[in-house]
Amino acid sequence: MNILVVVKETFDTEEKIVIQDGKISDDGVEFIINPYDEYAVEEAIKLKEEHGGEVTVVSIGPDRVESRLRTALAMGADKAVLVDDESLFGDEYTTAKVLAAVAQKVGFDIILAGQMAVDSGAGQGGPRLAEELGINHVSTAVKLEVNGTSVRVERDIEGDLEVVETSLPILITAQQGLNEPRYPSLPGIMKAKKKPLERLSADDLGLAADQVTAKTEVVDQYLPPKKQAGRILDGEIKDQVSELVQLLRSEAKVI
Repeated sequence: MNILVVVKETFDTEEKIVIQDGKISDDGVEFIINPYDEYAVEEAIKLKEEHGGEVTVVSIGPDRVESRLRTALAMGADKAVLVDDESLFGDEYTTAKVLAAVAQKVGFDIILAGQMAVDSGAGQGGPRLAEELGINHVSTAVKLEVNGTSVRVERDIEGDLEVVETSLPILITAQQGLNEPRYPSLPGIMKAKKKPLERLSADDLGLAADQVTAKTEVVDQYLPPKKQAGRILDGEIKDQVSELVQLLRSEAKVI
């Protein structure tokens, strides 16, 4: 089975967000694999262990992203692809176009990705890529079974479960609960240093920058206002309700 895993680099979830000149500063920031993508990597390795085949992890980004791909290789992926050509960096539209070109170049039976990116909160990557490739897509998977070319997915639908039966080739996005990602072992880390990592450019993928120009633009970014301290009202319930209504009208101005 040829398994492709899409990986995005994000800020460590413990990092404090700093805005400078209208942009998010990455000075001194620790980067990690997007946590939902870790579920995808783990599931790909489990599929390989069960069915055989090969796991390829792919990402788009600057040189430093190699470290995130090496982590996935240390977990058990077989090889990696990094698109580090700045002319191919952009929004979700650009990313889907570029990843589709990589998928067609590398080949795949199944593509796994995280159901959303924790930095942007966007869940567009997987569906857009599936649409570009013209293949089936199932999101928020919490259980995955592959039998030959048949695929059975249990997906989270806001606390409930939906069962989807479909077939390969397919793209599936991983939800928390799909598995428990393994930690890279020391031998795995040592082996990862020697595993193949291919770097691709626009020429390698047969893409021109104007073919994948971003369709959106960030015009401003700002932090939310600091949370104000709350107030606890005293007295009889009817008096509290009266005061609450007055405050909502005079201070919060929401009624």
